[in-house]
This record gives sequence, structure tokens and C-alpha cells, in this order.
Amino acid sequence: MFFDVDHESRVRLEIDMKALRENFRTVKQYVAPCKVIAILKANAYGLGVLPIARALKQAGADGFGVAELNEALQLVGLGLPIRILGNLLPAEVMPAVNAGLICPVNDLAMAELLSAEAVRQRRVVYGQLTIDSGMGRLGMLAGRARREIVAISRLPNLQLTGIYSHCSSAFDGQDPFTVGQVEKMKRLLEELALDGIGFEEIHMAASDALNNFAETRQPPFNCVRAGFNLYGYYDNDVRRSMRLQPVVALKTRLAAVRVLPEGYSVGYGRTCVLPRETRVGTIAAGYADGLPLALSNTGAVLVRGRLCPILGRLSMDYTTVDLSAVPEAEWGDEVTCIGRDGDRQITLEEWARLKGTHVYDLLCSFGTRCARIYVEK
Repeated sequence: MFFDVDHESRVRLEIDMKALRENFRTVKQYVAPCKVIAILKANAYGLGVLPIARALKQAGADGFGVAELNEALQLVGLGLPIRILGNLLPAEVMPAVNAGLICPVNDLAMAELLSAEAVRQRRVVYGQLTIDSGMGRLGMLAGRARREIVAISRLPNLQLTGIYSHCSSAFDGQDPFTVGQVEKMKRLLEELALDGIGFEEIHMAASDALNNFAETRQPPFNCVRAGFNLYGYYDNDVRRSMRLQPVVALKTRLAAVRVLPEGYSVGYGRTCVLPRETRVGTIAAGYADGLPLALSNTGAVLVRGRLCPILGRLSMDYTTVDLSAVPEAEWGDEVTCIGRDGDRQITLEEWARLKGTHVYDLLCSFGTRCARIYVEK
């Protein structure tokens, strides 16, 4: 027997769509006159790609950027240009060309495959050149790319609409290596101009660079790739040059409220032993839902607007908290793990500090049990 599940999920990831659109417009104004490519990789950083994409299109996105083919195909019906920014596997060339995607051109061999497939399909494929200026991950080495690009530009049925690179250390606003990467790109563009090769789109800045390195949003660059900033977040060390609003709140409920005696141990490994009789709440979320294990015995949640410290080690499905500050708390009460409740707020940045990571890691870690709820606040 199967049952329809239509009641409220125990764990809810609330995404503020108004804040998302406002963040986009803030970025757009900050980098003007550059185009803004909205980055939607990894299911829009785990937030749900189609609702996020529709909202960003409404806000004025100039197109979308993703990491790979399957992500791109989900967006075809929205009517904006879709750029695959990673690489294609051999079996992905045919569907990518057929779908009219803007394909990455990582080298001459990939360009020849794209060109041949476009000829076979009797259509034009649009491509953008991937330049490795120091990331060491994908693309043609900037200092050696000129001759290869000239050869690529002569291939039939392949139209080069852009060229791009990626910064490896732009989170450090004083990083000389990033300055060197920018200079490599500028030199390559000057060389290609002598060969009569120019591009409609030239981009290098992702969220870190567009905040820390103004030269990546100035000529010859005319596009930026905004991802993390759209969701209201910065990398740990990045200069916060815009006023952005976090779009995410994570909420659950009290699954149990009990009074445990002095000396009672809580959680796996008995890492917490109660120093006194304590009113303990068990919340219906654990590390399977995205709460970092590092919150054990150190983090807190909000219940009725008050901070409640986490007791013991997190479990996969549940987390125990001290309800001493909220004696009126009851079974079923709402619990805020991330977000604001009354005058208090818990941020993803706080979680990142406790875990010793950055917010990117946490934003992409919310589990499949978290119902994505899209709200207009």
C-alpha cells in the first residue's frame, strides 16, 4: 500500500525569493555595465534550480551558467542563453549541440568534435574558449593558446561567442597571483586582436573576484559570473562590497521535550554529561539534513527567539538542545537552525567558523529531506 505524503516536512529550507531578486539587482548595479551571468550549478547551490532560475530571469539575468550538460538541459525551456562552464564528455557533444547550448571549448580537439557534430546536424554550435590562466583545472594555457585559438576560429559551423578564465585565489584581495592571471588574459586578448579575433563576451570574475578585483569587471571584461553572492553570501575573507541579504533559513520542530536528571549523558559517545537536572529538547534534524557535525556541544538553535545550546554529538536524524532558556517550549514548537527568530539570528557564517570551512560547503550540504519552500518575505 502506498500513501500520499502531503503534510509539512519536518525540516524546511526556506528560500526568500524577494531577497534573491534584490541581490541580483544589487550585483547588476554594482558591476554595470557588465552583463551578469547567473550561476546555477549543483542545483542552484542546492536550493532548487528551476524556481531559482525563473526568479533570476524575472530579475533580469543575462543568461545562466552551469557546470555540466544535465544541469544545462534542465534550463533549455526558459529562453535564455545557457553556458556550460566545465567540459563536455565525448558522449555529451551530440546532445549539447542539438540543444543549442553555449559549449565550452577547452582545446582544439574539443573544438573539432563540436564542429564536426554541428556539420553533421547542419547547424551552428556556439562556443566559448576556456583559458587556464593559473587555475590548473581546465582549458588552454594562456601563454600558449594563441596558435590553437587561431586554428579553432577557422573550423566550420563553430561560432566563438566568448572567452573566459577563472581565478584561483581571488578570495584574497591582496593576492598578486590573481593580478597576474588578469594580465595573462589581457595579453592573450591583445595577441588575438592582432589576428583579427574578438569576442562578444569576455569574463573572468566570479563572486570573489568581482568584489576584490575591480579590474575583472572593467574593459576588456564585459561580463561577470555571479553565483554565491546572489544567495546573499561571501567567502570568508572576501571584501563585502555590496549589501546582500541571505536568502536561506533552515527550520525544524521539537520532536520531544523531556527533563533529564543531573549526571545523565546525552548522545553518542556520551560527550555531554548534564551538570544539573535539565529540560532537554530533541529537534527533528541532524547531520543528514545539513547540520554540521562540528556543531556538537558548541552550536545552538533558536526556540521562541532564544538561543538553546546543542547538547552532545549530533545524530543523523536528531539533535538534542538545552531548553533551560525557554521553559515554556513545547513538543512541536518551531526551531530555527539558520535564520532569524525575533531579535536573534544564526548565520551560515557562524556554522562555517565552527566547522572550519566556508559557506559554499554548507550551502550545498542541505539534505534531500529538507523541503525547499519558496517564500516572498
